[in-house]
Amino acid sequence: MRFIKLDTDSYGTIFTSWCICAVLIFIDAWFIHNLWISIPIALVLLTFMVFITYFFRVPNRTVPDHENHRLVTSVADGKVVIVEKVFEKEYLKKDCIQVSVYMDFFDVHCNFWPISGEVEYYKYHPGKYLLAFHPKSSEKNEHSSSCLSNKYGQVFFKQIAGTFARRIVCYSEPGNMENRGEQCGVIKFGSRIDMFLPLDAEIKVAVGDKVRAVESVIAVLPDQK
Repeated sequence: MRFIKLDTDSYGTIFTSWCICAVLIFIDAWFIHNLWISIPIALVLLTFMVFITYFFRVPNRTVPDHENHRLVTSVADGKVVIVEKVFEKEYLKKDCIQVSVYMDFFDVHCNFWPISGEVEYYKYHPGKYLLAFHPKSSEKNEHSSSCLSNKYGQVFFKQIAGTFARRIVCYSEPGNMENRGEQCGVIKFGSRIDMFLPLDAEIKVAVGDKVRAVESVIAVLPDQK
């Protein structure tokens, strides 16, 4: 039997949620004596306890073509909401192709390295909590920025908090070597990932596509031969 793996940085959130629900279920059972009212309330709370636990699951995914370091895979589960040419002004300071993935409440919120390579940049930005699909959320919301590089190019990405997200966890440490498909952090509740790719990368997704972290190829970096 295989158990669901949970994000270790979310144990506190899960435990707190379970404690609050347990207290509410106790209050419900003690003070509400009408079973037609108390039982539905208890079931709703139990459902929430199961959901909050499942929300922070770390899925077991298969990394495609592990030895091909040109592949760029999705950092997150969700829906592609942006594919466009932009000027990335924080770190790369050049024109790039931006691919943004929006995570709804039911998507896996653990994030994974998009390429194998060296972490060459990381910065945390405190900020607001606009809706994650808002055009200005990339700049104004709380977010963390990371850049990985290998011999085929650089991939810069942002973990962006949404309206209900209040904590971003990122494992980026400049100088570390990371492997594509391994966990790089987690965003708690609805949020977005912005990925910035070289202009000559071959983009494999379009707006409206559903993608899965680790398994969905977002782009292929140019061959440097």
